[in-house]
Amino acid sequence: MLKGGNFPLAYNYPKEMRATRDLLRRRTGVVRHGANLKAHVVNTDSQYNLPTRDLNLKNVSARETLRHCYDDEVVQRTIELDMVLLDCYAKELSKVEYFIEKQAKQHHGAYLYIIRSFPGIGQILGLTILYEIGDITRFNSVQNFASYSRLVKCKAESAGKTYGTSGNKIGNGHLKWAFSEAAVLYLRGNDKAKNYLNKLQRRMSKGKALSALAHKIGRCIYFMLKDKTVFDETKFLKG
Repeated sequence: MLKGGNFPLAYNYPKEMRATRDLLRRRTGVVRHGANLKAHVVNTDSQYNLPTRDLNLKNVSARETLRHCYDDEVVQRTIELDMVLLDCYAKELSKVEYFIEKQAKQHHGAYLYIIRSFPGIGQILGLTILYEIGDITRFNSVQNFASYSRLVKCKAESAGKTYGTSGNKIGNGHLKWAFSEAAVLYLRGNDKAKNYLNKLQRRMSKGKALSALAHKIGRCIYFMLKDKTVFDETKFLKG
């Protein structure tokens, strides 16, 4: 059996929220494809020994610049295809994000407000955490929630004996990603958070310290939602 798990895999996710959650996951897939398109431009420059371009392809003007940069007609057409797709993604994703935001305020506006009170958690991370959790009351304990969020590894046991860890893919990868991102963003421009991370690094590597911080953030969000309270940094950084 897997100890530390026991999370509700058979949870009946609310029908009215399930479709929005799936749309949000679809948006994530599109964003990742957009990142692949941007990487393709960089790889193309490298392949043809062209100078690296310092362009932010999120900007319309940067994408337009790349429509007239390549001497080889076929290469230029390939890059134009990337730019057309990125143009479409930029236009449609903003509409999708606005739509999901409106849905979230109807489904669990109070939850969303509480989640976003944590520094560094903005629109997309907040929506991801909200829709991947569903209803916080379905988790019997913070350990249960941490296991589901892949913030701790489950122990493999049989007949009372432990055989290391198992089930690294068990749980919700979207929450794992969200809390990991939140840990990095929480540290930006935050000296108190950086000091806390430095304390962790006295006992472990930087990678493990970041994982520990992500775990702490996950636990914090759990109790914030359970207790219906906003973020308290003084309390969070204790211990």
